[in-house]
Amino acid sequence: MDENERAGLYQESLMLHEQHRGKIEIKAKVPIRTKKDLSLAYTPGVAEVCRAIRKDRNMAWRYTLKSNTVAIVSDGSAVLGLGNIGGYAAIPVMEGKALLFKKFAGIDAFPICFESYHTDFVDEVRNIAPVFGGINLEDIAAPKCFEVEEALQDIGIPVMHDDQHGTAITVLAALLNACRVSKKEFDDLRIVVSGAGAAGYGITRLLKCIGYNPEVCTMVRDIIVCDTQGIIHRNRKGLYANKYKFILAGETNRSGRAGSLADALEGADVFIGVSAPGIVTGEMIRRMNDHPIVFAMANPIPEVMPDIARKAGAFIIGTGRSDFPNQVNNAVAFPGVFRGALDACAERITDEMKIAAANAIAGYVRNPSREHIMPPVFDRKVVRAIAMAVREAAIASGVARDVG
Repeated sequence: MDENERAGLYQESLMLHEQHRGKIEIKAKVPIRTKKDLSLAYTPGVAEVCRAIRKDRNMAWRYTLKSNTVAIVSDGSAVLGLGNIGGYAAIPVMEGKALLFKKFAGIDAFPICFESYHTDFVDEVRNIAPVFGGINLEDIAAPKCFEVEEALQDIGIPVMHDDQHGTAITVLAALLNACRVSKKEFDDLRIVVSGAGAAGYGITRLLKCIGYNPEVCTMVRDIIVCDTQGIIHRNRKGLYANKYKFILAGETNRSGRAGSLADALEGADVFIGVSAPGIVTGEMIRRMNDHPIVFAMANPIPEVMPDIARKAGAFIIGTGRSDFPNQVNNAVAFPGVFRGALDACAERITDEMKIAAANAIAGYVRNPSREHIMPPVFDRKVVRAIAMAVREAAIASGVARDVG
């Protein structure tokens, strides 16, 4: 898409949002045409429903919107490529996410946007949790996103930071199929991750099983993580100031390699980019191992364009974009993950549920090829396959509720 096309798209989007005053609305499920209708849906009939829930809170899943409702929570501090734009400006993106939830998974989701990055909104989210069956944390800058997610794991409903775990699930699925096509062994992979923010941290944690149950998680041979200062390693100055980069330094880069992204890619099997446009050259890819796998997921401009990567010898290429083959984007994961979690009335999202989602995505592609390792985002059967796998994993891992 050139500059003129992009400018036209921006203007058309403004007109769309103005015309509809946003993208989602609330609709009634039951009729209100007679006094009897009113008595059943509201007072006095609703009092009996309240009494039932007061006796057993789990009945909220049976009798209210809770069983199919997700809050999309953001402080607007890391929105798309726009950065810290605040809660007001984040509304259109969170509303769009709600639209995807409804379109792909039939889930009623609603934006909850806080205005200040410096606001500690954990208690506020705790206090609105009774209404919702799940919390999707979205576009919150690192390291705050990690702290918020960790603090909310005990509220009795699934809380997932999609930029971390949705992206990690999708990358794992893509990598499983890339290994099937390239004949590389998953547990022998040497991977370079560019980007140590939410997505990079989440991907690295899953692929190295950092904090995961080792009985359900298979780790790759090694990962080197790079940020704007180059390779993260144990002896790098300043790591103590960032708890999460300190964790990465302790759990990755077994050889203690230092230097730049180009140094990291020397002999690597896989490049995973969740960072910045145009930072990988053809020469860097040529220095990778045979049949290199390149997932350049920066949007809208990837770390390396597919044609450059292909000319340099990349065997399998994925991006975050829908106009290139192999779209590796968390939009394929989160609707099914939350659909499955809601169907199970789950207390939280477990390791087993995340890995089940990745395997379901990978398994949906029956005959993967170099140009087809991921299912299309718009295939609703993918959502059903993920949801079924996640629900079964929730039951098996003991976090599903029986609400009758």
